[in-house]
Amino acid sequence: MVKLNKIYTRTGDAGTTGLVDGSRLPKHAPRMRAVGDVDEANSAIGLAIVAIGDGPEAAWLTTIQNDLFDLGADLATPIPEGADEPWALRIVASQVKRLEDQIDAMNAELAPLDSFILPGGSPAAAAVHLARAVTRRAERAATAATDETALNPQALAYLNRLSDLLFVMARRLNGNGAGDVKWVPGASR
Repeated sequence: MVKLNKIYTRTGDAGTTGLVDGSRLPKHAPRMRAVGDVDEANSAIGLAIVAIGDGPEAAWLTTIQNDLFDLGADLATPIPEGADEPWALRIVASQVKRLEDQIDAMNAELAPLDSFILPGGSPAAAAVHLARAVTRRAERAATAATDETALNPQALAYLNRLSDLLFVMARRLNGNGAGDVKWVPGASR
């Protein structure tokens, strides 16, 4: 378990931050942008949990928040040449599969879409849509980081599935799609 006695260390005052293996990177490096965007997605999910209140969706999202801490640690742990370190905390296929199973279960209760939908509807659904958009940004940042460094493919798959799960969950929170706000192309012309 992590124990933090002191919050500030001054080690980042020169614009660098430490990775799990002890190496340092500029805080603006693509890998660190991805870690920061995952943290922001986690915060947006925290707001969504508050908007949802009690219920299975809040419990699922709390599990996902823990996964996102694992994912941040995964992104902050360089993959060594050759083989991964056995001690490294990595997102694994079963975590991605859990998201897929939750998506399938929720989606089975929804009518098929006949239009794109606007982010909104109920306050809870709107908060989940915001978390979805922030998660998409985190995914873009992580895939951009792969231009410079190797990242765990399961971490990338997790972010991709998570944004899908959040989309389906927002529809569920909108009365299983009955409260979705449909896009009307050219409606304001």
